[in-house]
Amino acid sequence: MRILVTLLVLAVVGIGGWQLLPAQGSGNRTITVGTTDAVTALDPAGAYDAGSWALFSNVFQSLLTFEPGGTEPVPDAARSCAFEGSGLKSYRCTLRSGITFPSGREMTAEDVKYSFERVKRINSDVGPASLFDTLATVTADGRYTVTFHLSSSDATFPLKVATGAGAIVDKDKYPAHGLRQDAAVDGTGPYVLTAYTKDQKADLAPNEHYKGSLGGIGRPIELRYYADSEKLARAWKGRQVDVATRTLPPKTLSALNPSDPGQRVTESDSAETRNLYFNTHSGSPLHDARVRRAMAWLVDRERLAATVYEGTVDPLYSLIPTGITGHTTSFFDTYPAPSTEKARALLTEAGVSLPVRFTLGYGIGRGAGAQEAAELKKQLETSGLFKVDVKGYEWTDFQKRWAAGKMDAWAVGWVADYPDADTFGAPLVGTGSTMSTGYSNKLVDHLILDSRQFADRSRAVNDFRDIETTVARDVPLLPLWQRKEYVVSTEDVGGGQYLTDGTGVFRLWRLNWI
Repeated sequence: MRILVTLLVLAVVGIGGWQLLPAQGSGNRTITVGTTDAVTALDPAGAYDAGSWALFSNVFQSLLTFEPGGTEPVPDAARSCAFEGSGLKSYRCTLRSGITFPSGREMTAEDVKYSFERVKRINSDVGPASLFDTLATVTADGRYTVTFHLSSSDATFPLKVATGAGAIVDKDKYPAHGLRQDAAVDGTGPYVLTAYTKDQKADLAPNEHYKGSLGGIGRPIELRYYADSEKLARAWKGRQVDVATRTLPPKTLSALNPSDPGQRVTESDSAETRNLYFNTHSGSPLHDARVRRAMAWLVDRERLAATVYEGTVDPLYSLIPTGITGHTTSFFDTYPAPSTEKARALLTEAGVSLPVRFTLGYGIGRGAGAQEAAELKKQLETSGLFKVDVKGYEWTDFQKRWAAGKMDAWAVGWVADYPDADTFGAPLVGTGSTMSTGYSNKLVDHLILDSRQFADRSRAVNDFRDIETTVARDVPLLPLWQRKEYVVSTEDVGGGQYLTDGTGVFRLWRLNWI
């Protein structure tokens, strides 16, 4: 869930076949970047989260990528890509020649075909296969041409190709029917992974053989992973890292001073959201939509944002966040203010025993997850209508638990995979969604498919508004907040403003010594 997001971009990267070469002299010193975004897997078929995709965007290539601040994908491993014929059901790409894997073997169309088919075949519970729900078959035509045949019109398919799900792997190094288990990577991105220790660090060296759309010179990078926000904050304050991002504690963020001469601070709007997801399967105490609507009448987002997050997030009343075409205020329109009376009436109508007891899970170390869960518990229990059992889980275990339906409710942040409202549709509320809520609504599924028929995305607005209205009525999830994005760095490191921008690309190669 994947899972990074909208920074104000100040420059545009040029298109061409530039190579990234190690900097000379002092500029070649390693830049250390700290984050709490854990890596689920080094294999692109087995991860669909922000930490993994941040790494993927540096060590792998996709056929397409995004320029900083761009909303349309541009060629990277591909020389060109385009839909063929009418109906947006056939998408063809021609690869750049001369792209080589670490083994020295040239990337071909067969590697691309293999990579996409492999994601779908493995279909990992925590992988990105759901992004390719419209991909029927892939054909390799000669050495450099690949064609994607879609089961239905999908104007968003190029956007999905540009994500971590579209990472191209060496077909000779990755098993066809299972995930690769070692701690190595065989990709063609701007960086080479030289060392990796799970949950601790990843060492990246500029790839001298990179051939793609990126321009500039990458510095050696050491990514350090911290178990929780407080540990990241201590590392930043102790200058153990040169850059800190995703995610410092709210208290630290609210105290940041952009005028401090000892640091550089980037604060910007973001398309990252956080929702409370519900297990709607039969047998769950939250199976009845009226119970979930009652919860929607009780949660006070304003208080959550002001107290737990100290104003570093904005209350969210919509599946699709502010700044993305299709955004509405459907949850505010339906549940304008907390009301215990309205919640009690719904539960009485549902005929359930009070208080309704359910489990609420959160990922340990993921920002202010524990404090947030405690506040939600307080808000729901104060009404006397609910009894909430809160428990935190290690990130990988947390993902497996929600995929297996072992929790009744769970709070998870969602980072836009690409700059389009579609990334908040099928993955979150479509049948068989990534969040495994069990929610299925034929109207929502129809609207999602209908919205993909329009190459002009503004024409899909009505479909997204109807999705929002339906989701606010059914409440398979409850929007909580929309994040503001923060990147802090020491005064001698530049480029932090380019790290994330809502395209899902984590541009470590833009960091540099000043």
